[in-house]
Amino acid sequence: MSVFTVFFCGTASTRYDAHNPNYPNGELVSTLAHNCLGREFADWVIIDGPGSGNLQEDQLWEEPGGYYNIKGTLFGAGWEENVAHAVALTKGKANWKRQQLTEQEYNILKKAGIPIQDSEAVGSYFWRRYDYGNRTITPQELQELIIRIFRRGSLIPKQVNLVGWSRGGISCHMMANAMAGDPELKHIPVNIFTVDPVPGTANFQNHRTKIGANVKEYVAFYARDERSKGFACVIPESTADTRMHIFPMAGRHATLVGNGAIDGDVGRQRCLEPGIIVRHVAETCLTRWGVSLSNKLLLTNKKLENAYAALSADEDLYIQMRSSVYTIQESIGENKDRYVSHGNRGLAFHDVHGNAFYKTDGLSARIGPDNVISLLEQQPAHAG
Repeated sequence: MSVFTVFFCGTASTRYDAHNPNYPNGELVSTLAHNCLGREFADWVIIDGPGSGNLQEDQLWEEPGGYYNIKGTLFGAGWEENVAHAVALTKGKANWKRQQLTEQEYNILKKAGIPIQDSEAVGSYFWRRYDYGNRTITPQELQELIIRIFRRGSLIPKQVNLVGWSRGGISCHMMANAMAGDPELKHIPVNIFTVDPVPGTANFQNHRTKIGANVKEYVAFYARDERSKGFACVIPESTADTRMHIFPMAGRHATLVGNGAIDGDVGRQRCLEPGIIVRHVAETCLTRWGVSLSNKLLLTNKKLENAYAALSADEDLYIQMRSSVYTIQESIGENKDRYVSHGNRGLAFHDVHGNAFYKTDGLSARIGPDNVISLLEQQPAHAG
């Protein structure tokens, strides 16, 4: 069976964050992708987040928008193209290919002594630009060939897994909905693992806040102690066809993906347990969803219990994190809860209830190792 997994990085995050010093064990999404044993493009792909510097624009399968970093950081500009790129990769056919060489590529080839046409100046003196010639083969053509060779059986995979953090988590919702509306992909079962999906201000449209019946299993962790204005996370509305697993977790937005700083940002690395727990659950879910990974944590139940015991012992540290924010302080309700969105409806963190939310306490519930172990021992929602 052919399984394709898409890793969506968060805002301003890239595939290189597997080696980011702010994440001692590697940022979660980039580390999981780095540890994938399959063939890139055929079995998995990692997509840089909006506002991360357009480092992947040359390889996109959808024409890039060339957005400034600030526009990507503030508004998520570029994530629609990222999702369209991922959808095209799923189908194995590019919608766009960069035919023309960039100045950097031209200079590399010239320096290497490759016989290529000299660049030409085009236009008047005041409006001059340079034509660096065309590629003989584009990156997209090479990647299409990889897919044709290594994607077993049908060109289109039989199952798609989506993994994301922050706006990357919202991108998982967007892609699942794009697949549901695509005649070639609507029948494909989707699994989602997401961490603190945050869309940013004015980005609570239905395709970001709801998921459809094509999503068979949804596993998500939410940062209990984040208090930054504009960082309302989304708990998506779903259908009865989706098996939902919603877990609150001590820590701030980046704590859950491996930043162990005591302020949840750049301080002394002490609070590593949330990232360890989330990574172990992600690795276990991906494994039972058909993904081959190296360097897995493989925590025993006893080690998982010890990690939760350490969380409990450091409760005061996590509560103190609430005073550190990326923007300005925001909290609501008697308990000064985090502001969240269930679907596109704004609520306090503890007011989100339902079968997936441990009913009485909602997202403010104290979730222990037994809840996580119960998830890890389940069979996949879609066998295969």
